[in-house]
Amino acid sequence: MSYKEAKEKYLSMGVDPDQAIEKLAEVPVSLHCWQGDDVKGFDTDPDAPLTGGIQATGNYPGRARSPEELMEDIAEVLKLIPGKPKLNLHASYAVFEKGEWADRDQLAPEHFKAWVDFCREHHLGCDFNPTFFSHPKCDPLTLSSPKEDTRKFWIEHGKACIRISSYLAEELGEPCVMNIWTGDGFKDIPADRIGPRIRYKESIDEILSEKYDFSKVKPCIESKVFGIGVESYTVGSAEFALSYAAMNKEKCIPLMDNGHYHPTEVVSDKIPALLAFFPEIALHITRPVRWDSDHVVLFDDETREIAREIVRCGGLDGRVHIALDYFDASINRISAWVVGYRNVQKALLFALLQPNRILKELQDEGNFTKLMAMQESLKVMPFSDVWEEYLERCSRPSEEGCFDEVMKYEKNVLEKRK
Repeated sequence: MSYKEAKEKYLSMGVDPDQAIEKLAEVPVSLHCWQGDDVKGFDTDPDAPLTGGIQATGNYPGRARSPEELMEDIAEVLKLIPGKPKLNLHASYAVFEKGEWADRDQLAPEHFKAWVDFCREHHLGCDFNPTFFSHPKCDPLTLSSPKEDTRKFWIEHGKACIRISSYLAEELGEPCVMNIWTGDGFKDIPADRIGPRIRYKESIDEILSEKYDFSKVKPCIESKVFGIGVESYTVGSAEFALSYAAMNKEKCIPLMDNGHYHPTEVVSDKIPALLAFFPEIALHITRPVRWDSDHVVLFDDETREIAREIVRCGGLDGRVHIALDYFDASINRISAWVVGYRNVQKALLFALLQPNRILKELQDEGNFTKLMAMQESLKVMPFSDVWEEYLERCSRPSEEGCFDEVMKYEKNVLEKRK
């Protein structure tokens, strides 16, 4: 079927594919830098193990080993993904001049100038994350540590990241979403659960006392169920993170990662619940497999349902900040980036092609028979033809052409990294 025929079918259901395509082309989706080097970063020993409940598995050839290689890989990804990407950086990706180094509590905007230049070249906004893991100052706790000097170090790191986020927003002319997440917790049953949480709360209070323009810098509080080494207790639980954001709506927003909940929970249902109370929320879209294993995002049921709730709730008009967060070192890293990003784009386009007004009316009328029948019929609409049209308008290759380009890049670039 051609796009013209597909468009006619969608129009018959009250949906204009041209409008859906135009809308999606302007939706910012943040591309995470850490997929390219297995979350190693550039400010500590690259051979040191990851900590904070994080683990990247696999050893596929071609990992980026320097800022230059990582930028080269991201530039390749940008050629293959449609829409309006942003870049998402962790503080551990600071770029230092030769002979220079700054610890995380001393990081400054100038350490991210190379990334600003990269973003300008590729017309990107930029989001940011303090890096509260994989550092000698993790004891193993950070913002919730009982040791005052440890907490002070990480609080200063958080404040430095506020300043860096302000710099990124000012230089690139787009709001910077700055996400606060730590892997603080305990492997076994703790004797004191409230103490670490009180310290964590006070530490975040201090970080957010740093001056910033909330219209330009969007600090987020992200939760987690557990991680490797913190199986029994996580300080920044869902209840903690959501309560903190709710009590501080004038200076931060909640962030939900759909891999950070129990296996039977779904973030799609949480999106409208939070948007009933928060002007803005943020999302990390990933794919959990039994636990938060950060698999490459697929065009699966939950990804589509997340996208549907974003669209239904008016989230594409600045209320929902979307980012990717996964890292798979068992497959070609460029392909992992591209497949995951394109699948989020597919899910958003699929959601924009739903006759949501009509479906809502059927629900409100109590006509659940027709509602179910229509929802099922939508699954076999000619979506792929609209997707191909979207790719063509964005001057991006088809699925097959995209894979061929990735394999070409692997042969010409990645295989030469020894």
